[in-house]
Parts: sequence; C-alpha cells; structure tokens
Amino acid sequence: MKKLTYIVLTALLLVSFGCKSTRHVTSSGELDKKLSSRQLIKEHTKSFANFKTLQSRVKVEYQQGDAEQTHTINLRMEKDKTIWLSATLGIVRAKITPTKVSFYNKLDNTYFDGDFSILSDLLGTELDFYKVQSLLLGETLFDLSIHSYEADVFDKSYLLQPKKQSELLEIFLLLNPSHFKMDSQQIAQSSNKRMLQIDYKDYQEVNKQVLPKNVNIIAVEGNFETKINMEFKYVSLNTDLRFPFRIPSGFDEIVVR
Repeated sequence: MKKLTYIVLTALLLVSFGCKSTRHVTSSGELDKKLSSRQLIKEHTKSFANFKTLQSRVKVEYQQGDAEQTHTINLRMEKDKTIWLSATLGIVRAKITPTKVSFYNKLDNTYFDGDFSILSDLLGTELDFYKVQSLLLGETLFDLSIHSYEADVFDKSYLLQPKKQSELLEIFLLLNPSHFKMDSQQIAQSSNKRMLQIDYKDYQEVNKQVLPKNVNIIAVEGNFETKINMEFKYVSLNTDLRFPFRIPSGFDEIVVR
C-alpha cells in the first residue's frame, strides 16, 4: 500500500491538462531546419504558460508488469506556489510546495512530510517544485541557459541536446514545430540503467494558454518498467481555489533512507 501511495503521487505529478470544452491545438507545424538552438530556446521560453490557478480532474492509468490500476484524481495548482492532489474522498492527499512534499494515505494510516528526495528516487533524476511544475505544463525540465545546445530535426519535431552530453546524464528534448512546447523529454542514466521518457501526445488551448492534453510516461530501472497514461476530463483556469491539507493524528511516518 505504501508503494501504491508513491505510484499515485508520482503519476499525479507527471500529468498534463485536457478539457472537452477547450480547443484542440494542431501539432502538424512545418519544420524549419534553419532555426538555430538559440531561436528554438527563445520560442520555447515564449510558450511558457501564464495563469494564476488551475483545477482539473485526471484519469490516471498505471501499468507495471501484469499489474494495472486506474485512479481518478483532483488536481489544483497555484502557479509557482502549490500543487495539490486528492484521490476520491481524500483517501490519498498530497501538497507540494517549493520547500517540501507532504502526503498521507488513509488506507494504511501513513504519511510523508519531507523534501523532494522521495520523488527524485522514484524517477531517477533530481527534482524540485519548479521542475515538477514544468513537467505538468509541457515545458523543459532543464534550465536551457546553463549549457550550450545544438539543434537538429528528428521525425516531426525539433531536437535539442547538449553539445557535450554528460557521462552521468544524457538529455534529449523534442519540441513541437507548431507551438514549441515539448513533444518529448528523455533522460537517460546509462551507468544506472535508468531512463525516464515523458511524451506529450496532444495539446489544447485553454483560455488562450497552450497546455498538454494527453501524456504517456515510461520509467525504466534495469528490467523494471513502469507506464503511466494521463487523461484529463475537465480543466479551469484562474478561479479561486483552496488547498486544504492536514495530516491526521495517529498516522505512521514514512521514513526515506
């Protein structure tokens, strides 16, 4: 049950947004092989979402080996401040801020209240609040101003990768030619046999903001593979939201070593 808590939390933190009433965004833009890495980075930065709050219901499908599970989750976000997640009837609830990750599970009376190491360990790459938020919004996980990147074309996307890949961490970023959001983010740690791939399958426009609609996630560690698919039923932006969270008394703390 503790493992299920981690899985649900991880799935929630890697979601994107969809809504039946929103307008579909085409992903079939024309590629321009002359665009430099600097121009691509500039266009991607211009595509960053701008809103105060977001609310959505998310259908999460999880598969690991022969095990499959489906959950419906409520997601609320206050940009740059809070990500709040709650399963049906608040059985599992989480609150993530720039300083810590907290969640509890009423099914086994456990809770966690600490730093981002629990999520970083699950995904095999260092995470913080802003990286998680970027993943949710179809934006790059990495600060593209730190390293030099080279541009290329791969299939129907623009490809950005560091001019000199790290021996510890290889990064491949695929940008959509229509709106310059992410088509895919791929992170590999060959030495640890770890790989994380987040594919943004579709986008839509919500209140003039281009946001992901469907996301497929694959996390691999050795021979161990986890797949997570996300479908968002409803979304609303810039409404007044509350983020209630209190760890019930008597719960056992989950300690990460």
